[in-house]
Amino acid sequence: MNALQPILLFDVMETLVTDPFRDVIPDFFGLSLDELLAAKHPTAWIDFEKGLISQDEYFRVCFLDGRTVDGKTLVNRVAASYDWLDGMRPLLAELHARRHEMHAFSNYPVWYELIEARLGLSRYIDWTFVSCHTGLRKPDPQAYRHAIDILGVDPPECLFIDDRQVNVDAALNVGMDAILMRGAEDLRGELRRRHIID
Repeated sequence: MNALQPILLFDVMETLVTDPFRDVIPDFFGLSLDELLAAKHPTAWIDFEKGLISQDEYFRVCFLDGRTVDGKTLVNRVAASYDWLDGMRPLLAELHARRHEMHAFSNYPVWYELIEARLGLSRYIDWTFVSCHTGLRKPDPQAYRHAIDILGVDPPECLFIDDRQVNVDAALNVGMDAILMRGAEDLRGELRRRHIID
């Protein structure tokens, strides 16, 4: 890697990979997204993402009404749904070929392993900062400071890419450079502007 180039920190869901939460999971339960949001436990998913509860525990408590969840079938459905967002695989491959240091910086549970098994993100990017292992979720400033500390760099040496403005703002607030993900072509333009790609 060129020492003058930033370390790239990528969100995963809806930045690199499709997120099943808005369609696949509601469809599995026969609910609309709004119905799912109303029926789910308010903190169970966050606890699962932070590694505070196991997958089995999550399935036991994920609905307020205590309904039974066919966890195995749900996991299989979710695993089969993951796919690259348009244009992101070739962009990561190009960045990897240019020897840019890249890390996943994701709020996600152990299901990141399902993404890896299906899509092989680790060919391009290291799964370094996943909330189920760090116990920290964006936009908590501690999540960003933890990444900075582990990488042993100053905040301006990191470029963070995420599809959520609140997470981008949090990165900017700790001194990182940051890009709001609006699609692969827009991201290419932002990376060219920073002289990271041609």
